[in-house]
Parts: sequence; C-alpha cells; structure tokens
Amino acid sequence: MSVSRRMLLATAAGAAAVGASAAPAAVAADRHDTAGTLRTLREAADYAVEKVRAVAPGVTGFPVGTKFEKWTYSRNGDWVGGFWPGTLWMAWLHSADDAFRTWAVESARNLAPRQYDTSTHDLGFLFYPSWVTAWRLTGDDEWRTGAIRAADSLTRRYNPRGKFIRAWGALTDTADAGRVIMDTMMNLDLLAFAGRQTGDGRYLDIAVEHARTAQRVFPRPDGSTPHVFDFDPDTGAAIGPGTVQGYSPASCWSRGQAWGIYGFTTMYRRTGETGFRDTARRLADFAIGALSPDHVPVWDYRAPQQPHDVKDASAGAVMACGLLDLYAATGHRTYREVALRLLTALADTCLTRKSTRAEAVVARCTRNRPAEDGIEISLPYADYYLLEGILRVLRPAEVDRAIDLSQHG
Repeated sequence: MSVSRRMLLATAAGAAAVGASAAPAAVAADRHDTAGTLRTLREAADYAVEKVRAVAPGVTGFPVGTKFEKWTYSRNGDWVGGFWPGTLWMAWLHSADDAFRTWAVESARNLAPRQYDTSTHDLGFLFYPSWVTAWRLTGDDEWRTGAIRAADSLTRRYNPRGKFIRAWGALTDTADAGRVIMDTMMNLDLLAFAGRQTGDGRYLDIAVEHARTAQRVFPRPDGSTPHVFDFDPDTGAAIGPGTVQGYSPASCWSRGQAWGIYGFTTMYRRTGETGFRDTARRLADFAIGALSPDHVPVWDYRAPQQPHDVKDASAGAVMACGLLDLYAATGHRTYREVALRLLTALADTCLTRKSTRAEAVVARCTRNRPAEDGIEISLPYADYYLLEGILRVLRPAEVDRAIDLSQHG
C-alpha cells in the first residue's frame, strides 16, 4: 500500500524535530525575488524533473559523468553515489510523483556495502543526500542506522595528532596519509547527524576539530583557498598547500572554494561557532569577486586563461546552495542575490535543453582539468545541487525536511 506524500512529510517533520530548532532558511520566497527569476527557476526545476523522469528507468548504476552526453556508471558509487538518489528525492519533493521515491529507495539501497568503507573520506557525500534524506522523508530506521554506521567508518580516518580527517587512501597505505582536501568540509555533516542521533559527542568533536584545522590552514588573507593541504601524519606538523584538481598550489579551484563556503556554513549551523560563519564569509566574498559577468564559474579562479577558460557549472550550483545557506545565517542580502544570479545563469546557459541525446540536466561541468578528465561534461553533483539550490528558493520548508537546514548550536 503506498504511503501518501503528505504522511511521509509529516513523518519526516517529526523525525527532523530531534535536537532541531526552527530552520532559519525555511522562509517563503523573499519578497525582493522577481517574478521573472522565480519563473526561470520553476521552469528549470520542471525541466530537471522531466529529464530525470525520462532517464531513470534506464539507469543501471550510479552516474559518475557523461561521455558523448550519456551517463557512465559506477557499480559501487565511487565517491558520487549519493547524488543520484539525492536527485531523485529532490525530484520527488518538487513533483510529488511517488515513482521518484521508489527509484530513490532502490538506488540508495545499493550503497549499503559502503557503510563499512574506511578507505574514503567521502562517506558524507555518499550517505547524507541518500540515506539521511531517506530517513528524514520516510522515518524508516534502516536508513538512520546505516548512516550512523557510515559515520563510524568515517571517524576511523581521523588523525588526532594533526586533528584532521585524512582524505585519500586505505588506512594501511602510507601514501597521502597526511593529505587534507577542502572537499572534506562537506562530509562533516554526516558526523554531526550521527552525534545528534546517538548522543555521542565524539562524532561532532571530530567534525569540529577537522573544521578548525581547515579554518587555520586553508584560507589565504584574501579569502582564496588551495585544494590540498599536507601534514606530517606522524607528528601532525603542517607541511603546506598543494593541489590535485586546481591549477597550482597557489591557485583557487572554484569547486573547492564552493565546498568550503557550503561546508563552513553548515558547521556554523551545527555548532553556533561564529568563526566558521566568518570563514564561510571570507571564502564567499572572494568567490563572488572572482565571478565573471556570466556568473558561471571558471574551473579555477586563478588559472592563467581565466576568465576565458573552461567552465565548471557544478561549482556554480554548489556555491549557490552555500550562499543561500550563508544568507540565512547572516541576513546579508548580497549572498542571496548572487545565489539567484548563479542559479538563473545555470538555468539560462547550462541546461541540456537543446540536446536530444543528453541524459543529464546540467552541462558545462569540469571534473579534473589538470588530468584532462571530464572537460565541460555533465556531472551528477551538478544536477543534484542545482535542484537543491532551486528548491531552497521555491520550497525551502520541504528542503529542510530532506536535509535539515536548522541550527543546532
């Protein structure tokens, strides 16, 4: 027997109430948002939902990127496995079509073996938009239990000497044992979730210590950041900045900057530590100043050919979500205004509307420019964060039910 969407959302509201205060971002569309902007975003969300509806029956794994506009897949999810079920959940919230709910549940269940994966820091990316959201929207405790197990696996990557979560490599592998990347800021909310659900303070303690370390070593005086920072894993001593996906250790990879904006804002919401909010603002102010007039980020804000270099629309989608969150945390209207410009730019210039072949929603994304891997293709996280960002504007209360926009600190 199918459960109505209204009943599910009521269940989710009750589940989400544990330890949560009213969500500062869950407000009606701002009265200064123009009718044209809201119409553009609504049409983009409608397009995204219809595209996903058309493609979902043929999806055979976890989309990782496109080749000639068709999805290529990972069987175990790689680091992006949470985004396809997350996109399906967002499509369900927007459409109320229970087919999306069914597909989301089926896809998320295929991530079950990754609960025990201690070889990656990306367990937040894998389990928050899939399993945490599934629990919040269905109340089924299997999702909550699995997400907590994933958080347990993530805690094993914590280095107490350097107070950081190691990014890459098996725990037994000495290579990269001291490597920290900006992306990890987005994985910390899984630990905050586990801490609230279990009452065990060690989860949030690890998240906070990692965030404080990142806050200390990543931001430069102007608010830009490197992709990587290395430590001596045995002593915890700082070695210095580096990069893998950016142009150089001295450059500013745009998606990493966006991860930082969103991640530090999230940590402010979970802890109330104003230092995290202020760090998010520094990163946001730099990124806003580095945007080109078309509001689609270049892949690296300091690459030699910017602002005329290849684009990364996924950086724009992530940044828009982070800025909407930061607006809710600070009340500074500029953050919302730029977020809306980012979302409308993506809707106007980066959707796959004109292609009959395309299986993704968002084009013009770049995965790893230095490796010549995925240059201006489609990426699953661009589709997910575009929908999340648009629904933060159009349906903020429902996004809150899905991912928890409230402040707990």
